[in-house]
Amino acid sequence: PLAGLMRCVRSCPRLFLFYCLFLESSSQDFGGQTQFICTSVPKDMDICAATLQNSVPGEDLKTTVMQLRETVLQQKETIMNQKETIRELTSKLARCESQSGAEPGDARPGGRRKEAGTKNTMGDISRGPADTLAQLSQTLQSLKQRLENLEDLLQSKIDDLEKQVLSRVNSIEEVKPGQRNETEQRGRVESTLTSLHQRITDLEKGQRENRPLDKFQLTFPLRTNYMYAKVKKSLPEMYALTVCMWLKSNASPGVGTPFSYAVPGQANELVLIEWGNNPMEILINDKVAKLPFLINDGKWHHICVTWTTRDGVWEAFQDGVRRGSGENLAPYHPIKPQGLLILGQEQDTLGGGFDATQAFVGDLANFHIWDRKLSIGEIYNLATCSSKAQVGNVFAWMETSLDIYGGASKWTFEACRQLN
Repeated sequence: PLAGLMRCVRSCPRLFLFYCLFLESSSQDFGGQTQFICTSVPKDMDICAATLQNSVPGEDLKTTVMQLRETVLQQKETIMNQKETIRELTSKLARCESQSGAEPGDARPGGRRKEAGTKNTMGDISRGPADTLAQLSQTLQSLKQRLENLEDLLQSKIDDLEKQVLSRVNSIEEVKPGQRNETEQRGRVESTLTSLHQRITDLEKGQRENRPLDKFQLTFPLRTNYMYAKVKKSLPEMYALTVCMWLKSNASPGVGTPFSYAVPGQANELVLIEWGNNPMEILINDKVAKLPFLINDGKWHHICVTWTTRDGVWEAFQDGVRRGSGENLAPYHPIKPQGLLILGQEQDTLGGGFDATQAFVGDLANFHIWDRKLSIGEIYNLATCSSKAQVGNVFAWMETSLDIYGGASKWTFEACRQLN
């Protein structure tokens, strides 16, 4: 048939297209032979129209069409049967898979439990209860083996820990004699220190009994946030003031805060501070005036600051000599009462918020406050230890007026002796 088809194609002219109708008849009609009918068709002609006009007899053409239609129907029926078979096989496979994990005797809705060993349409043996039990047994065996491995590992860890503990105990027992000696030595040192402290306390008590209550100094040896002295009473409302004291310090940079007075709502109501590389400053109601003091040379210096609320006029004196003055320092603002006066620390809050970097380091004595502006002569008498010197009418330097905290110490002090 293929050779006949090729001869037919070769016999047709080049400028024509070919169409062939395949006619397959039974062995009775065509003797079991396959025939080809080839007809040349113009290039632009419709093949369907050419089919109707060709010289093939009408009866043969009708028979050919009927045979083609029957072939198509047969092929369609075959395809439908194959689809049905595929659908049935898919359904069976799904039931087998759903039943493979079920317990024996379990029947899920919409399907039956397959018997063990039943062969499905695809040729695979579905897993029954025996297969499931075998798999479970294998899983349990694996878990048991892992558990045994973990027990061996845990026992090994316990053995290692026991060895480490025993080693540490042996080391401690070997060191014990040395530690006992150190403890005994520390106890002896502490006992000696306690004895010395008691003797110093007794000496201070004897000195206190034999000296006036104003002949003392406060020493702040370290820059901390816990060494300070607190004045027992508050200051009254003041429209003018004079603050005087003796100071000795070689701290750098800055001697720190000799005193600070805070009231509710204003931590910087009245502060004297020398912090960092800044000069010494006086703060009133958080307003600042820079003071021309140079005192961190390790020597005793007498300093005084006067101020009046009218125009905020201020003056600064060092060693009885006026070194500077100014105005507009918190003008018309009276110093408020009901506050806390602290020596040696700067208050960020009322009675607290101390900063070690702003703490005073050095010695302080003869701290006095007046509610008026002292004259130049009065200040000079204080600085030269004149018999005409006065004590503060708001706060006077007395041991009984202070509470001391954090290790700040008190020593005997006489200003005139320091000057001679």
